[in-house]
Amino acid sequence: MFALTHAAAEQILRAAIEQPDTRGAPMLRVAAKVDESDGEVVYGMGFDEEREDDLVIDCDGVAVLISPRSQPLLEATTLDFTEVHPGEFQFVFRSGCTVPQAGRGCGGCGGGCS
Repeated sequence: MFALTHAAAEQILRAAIEQPDTRGAPMLRVAAKVDESDGEVVYGMGFDEEREDDLVIDCDGVAVLISPRSQPLLEATTLDFTEVHPGEFQFVFRSGCTVPQAGRGCGGCGGGCS
């Protein structure tokens, strides 16, 4: 199942407050596709509205929307907000993360992810 870390959820909620067109609870669409040129998985995200057939996951107050097409590619993927270089924070998709955060239905990455 797709998951958000607590740090990612907090940052998304902060960004939603700054977006004048996000009403109510923020709805974040995450998507993935395979790049035909090199076979790598490419990820994307942004605020959106729910569509028919979307999978909706509630993660720390963030409704995560995933289309049926992206669901298999996002299975066992965690979205994190982490320091990638000293003082530089980014959203990072961690594929293959299956370690849930203790006590959470929508977990985060534990020590088993890289």
